Amino acid sequence: MEDGVRLAATLFLPDGARPEDRFPALLEYLPYRKDDWFYRRDRDVHSYFARRGYVGARVDLRGTGSSEGVPPEREYSEVEHADALGVIDWLSRQPWSNGNVGMFGISWGGFNAIQVAMLRPPALKAILAIEATDDLFQDDIHYIDGLMHVDQYELAMDLDNAMTSSPVFPTDAGNLAPRFDSPPWKLLWLRHQRDGPFWKRASLIARYEAINIPVFVIAGWLDGYRDSVPRMLEHLRVPVKAIVGPWNHSFPHDAVPGPGMEWRHEAVRWWDLWLKGRDTGILDEPALAVYVRKSHPPGLGLTTIPGEWRSEDGWPIARIRPRTLYFTRDHTLASRASLAGVHDLRYVPSAGTEAGFWWGDLVPDQRPIDAHSLVYDSPPLTRDVEILGMPRAALHASATAPLAHWFVRLCDLAPDGRSTLVTGAGMNGAHRASAERPRPLRPRQAYGLDVEMHFTSWVFPKGHRIRVAVSNALWPMIWPTPHLMTTSLIFGGRRASKVLLPVVPPGGRGRPRFRPPERPEPVPEVRTRGDAWPGRFSVTRDVLRHASAVEWRGTSATEFPWGAMDHEETIVHEVEDAHPEAASVRSLMRTTVRRPQGTLEWRGTFELRSDTRTFHYRYTRELWKDGTRVREKTWDEAIPRDFQ
Repeated sequence: MEDGVRLAATLFLPDGARPEDRFPALLEYLPYRKDDWFYRRDRDVHSYFARRGYVGARVDLRGTGSSEGVPPEREYSEVEHADALGVIDWLSRQPWSNGNVGMFGISWGGFNAIQVAMLRPPALKAILAIEATDDLFQDDIHYIDGLMHVDQYELAMDLDNAMTSSPVFPTDAGNLAPRFDSPPWKLLWLRHQRDGPFWKRASLIARYEAINIPVFVIAGWLDGYRDSVPRMLEHLRVPVKAIVGPWNHSFPHDAVPGPGMEWRHEAVRWWDLWLKGRDTGILDEPALAVYVRKSHPPGLGLTTIPGEWRSEDGWPIARIRPRTLYFTRDHTLASRASLAGVHDLRYVPSAGTEAGFWWGDLVPDQRPIDAHSLVYDSPPLTRDVEILGMPRAALHASATAPLAHWFVRLCDLAPDGRSTLVTGAGMNGAHRASAERPRPLRPRQAYGLDVEMHFTSWVFPKGHRIRVAVSNALWPMIWPTPHLMTTSLIFGGRRASKVLLPVVPPGGRGRPRFRPPERPEPVPEVRTRGDAWPGRFSVTRDVLRHASAVEWRGTSATEFPWGAMDHEETIVHEVEDAHPEAASVRSLMRTTVRRPQGTLEWRGTFELRSDTRTFHYRYTRELWKDGTRVREKTWDEAIPRDFQ
């Protein structure tokens, strides 16, 4: 880099190249430790492209993995972006390069592909972003729907950042201190509890015109980062291609649940057009391919989602017809508003565990949450009803406290009573007019709340009912508000609460034909075991205290030629229904490195608790060498609650 720091890159080169051959480069740029944790995964992804005439460049961010320097102060920082520009320029000038660079990745890699494209480096000709989003405050993992969220990813990321490079893992002060002593990112995110410049700086949503190169986006119906797909299709003024399948936060060729597809084949067609100048016909095909989900029972063990693929010309889809259903006095959904009235709901802070840890992944039957919600059901359907898009709930509601959250879930209610989550979303009542300038609620005053649910596809079958459930807690996904209260929902009359469904009639442009996933090549020198994700969940309820705890545990172990790395983590969320202000989460994470030279163990101990006005944050990092603690650092800070 310009300041002398060296970034570590693994290049995947095509075999049998002649000296005169020139290849495009595909950059994947991450903090996820390419030489240990991601070694097998990188081989699988990048070797596919190398065999098809591309140089894959897998680069560790500054201060992470095998790269030199101090870790960035935050994700998607100015330093990260500046380094990316330097890497792209370097790749375009290598002797084997044809001067063209593409950038791709899933999650973090997709985020920074979008953000670097906004900076318009000359050699970057196209991007492919998988499971990423354009809105960092509303859609990212830290404030889901603008509401505070804490999960194991944020904590595991911090521990990884504290580790030095493999396989040596130096522990001298010069190598260790810049990483070990760098402030945890979670502390920084807690200092920015509302939207504003901190989040908008790298968000595409307010300036789609910043991107002037072609964009390919891929998302999953069971992933939390899917809402950007229709927005980018609609607002970008460049060639856009999009695929939305049934999987969660995973590459589609390694999809869980399935069916998977070989997205890398579609990516090569994309890259061949923009980086090699070959007309592959990909732009002659419809811009959007969606997997139409068909009804299925709730459950965590589903391996294949029922449904079928369909092509659409883009977004918005002209034939979609919004259908309005009104909440009624008898808790039904009707095509017309009824006489006005009010339904009251007592706030139960521990409600919501069955909705999962974000708006994605498979979840169990929703009836336990429905019991703590205001529920409205349609009559049994006389024909199948398909929706595609972002359902909206227009609520008129009040609360007896100055801060309240409203959560809306759209469910498929089967004749046997089972309730399957289709989609949902939350609304911070203080953000009703602006997430950048929140304002308290006036107790008992009714407000209009527009809750746009997350992008979805679903076919409600004949004989089933459409259910809309409204609650004030979705714990532990979202941190609970601090006040005991009752909320009220107005039905009927001029201020009738209602839901608007994006109903799509038959049509479309036929079915896309995707290749099935290729089997990964074996990597015999590296062996992995464990269940780091999805791990193991348990829920404990204290019926005397009306308190609940959700515990998650995950473990993984990887063996390398130089030794082994083990990782274990536990995170526990707790809340007492009578004292939602005193919610807490605590976590312990360990990464142990075993080599002939000895054993190193990095530990992270985290606790976040709250009261009515304050978040109390405490985090301790430790490094143990052969059973002796050799370094420790603690951050202990009180941060005012800012309408969270």
